[in-house]
Amino acid sequence: MLLPLLALPLSGAPVAPAVGMPWGVAKGGEPLTVPLQILVVLTALTLLPAVFVSLTPFLRITVVLHFLRQALGTQTAPSNQVLIGLALFLSLLIVRPVIVESYETAWQPMEQGRLSRSEAWDRGTRPVKTFLLKFVREKDIALMLEITKTSPPRSAADLDLGILAPAYVLSELKTGFQIGAVLFLPFLIIDIVIASVTLSIGMVQLPPVMISAPFKILLFVLVDGWNLVVGSLMRSFL
Repeated sequence: MLLPLLALPLSGAPVAPAVGMPWGVAKGGEPLTVPLQILVVLTALTLLPAVFVSLTPFLRITVVLHFLRQALGTQTAPSNQVLIGLALFLSLLIVRPVIVESYETAWQPMEQGRLSRSEAWDRGTRPVKTFLLKFVREKDIALMLEITKTSPPRSAADLDLGILAPAYVLSELKTGFQIGAVLFLPFLIIDIVIASVTLSIGMVQLPPVMISAPFKILLFVLVDGWNLVVGSLMRSFL
């Protein structure tokens, strides 16, 4: 989501033709040496996974899917790779318009030399801030402002990305846990019913989980659970 943005404030200089990096010439910007540009790109690529995991719907989706698997009691099915892959593709579907808008309004003009690096950064972060502000809570923003001892801005659009990013992470964690708790309830009821039945008929040595697991999976399949969960998650970001 933020790959073009990570490179914006550092990518306004001409590069040697042999390097092949498609960076434009920023107005009034000092050229960066080729080794320094390579260092900047490698650093950005190192930070990119953490940025994508934290500042996209990937965070909420992975938390909810983890709770769902725990509620079903299937241990490692689906596997972590499957859940992460599903969360990755769903996140890309949601943030694609943000990436496109940021690229068209900031990266392309900077490549053509019509924007400086700072101007491109300001334009490129606007769609990102707009997206994050849809899901961040005022309480979390206030906490970040208090921690950094920053005075509140005049409007939400003036919030610094350094304040908005951790506030978004906190908000998404709370939302993910709330959805996960709701998902747990129907499966918890099944566990309680099965446990009560097994104890009442004297099946003490048989773990209730072994009996309730097939019933939970059967219920989840009958109601088309994956479609319901993924559909609700996707609609929560619209």
